[in-house]
Amino acid sequence: MSDDGVRWLDEDQQHHWRALVMGTTLLFDRLDNDLSREHGISLAEYEILVRLSEREGRRMRMAQLADSMAHSRSRVTHTVGRLEKSGLVERIKSPEDGRGVVCAMTEQGWELLVAMAPTHVRGVRDNLVDLADPADFAAVGRVFDAVADHLVAAHPEMEIRGH
Repeated sequence: MSDDGVRWLDEDQQHHWRALVMGTTLLFDRLDNDLSREHGISLAEYEILVRLSEREGRRMRMAQLADSMAHSRSRVTHTVGRLEKSGLVERIKSPEDGRGVVCAMTEQGWELLVAMAPTHVRGVRDNLVDLADPADFAAVGRVFDAVADHLVAAHPEMEIRGH
């Protein structure tokens, strides 16, 4: 520890940190560009459709959807609005209590998701999974599970992530 109380990164740690920042920025930009170019949809919009597809009835409460993506409710509301204008989702009153709002994937949204999934998976494989040794990729998953668990003690996707 230095005199100012900060545990500064050593040279290797600084290199790895910068590689992480650069790599994730470039990776997410590439995945977003691939989906936008081939299907006219952003990575954030794709992720909303994925979350909905994994739920019974392909629907989720808006607050739960925002939590599952670790995004603000206003950001998810804005993104869902774009999806709704495109006919890919619809917002409805919660059938349980009539107060909450539920986002439901339409059949058109499902069909687009089925068409987009191969593009996304190819991008993830080509630009990450197949570049890494399987043990290294598994280590990255463990590291980011720990990061998520640390930053969000009650992580909203614990059941999806198998915890």
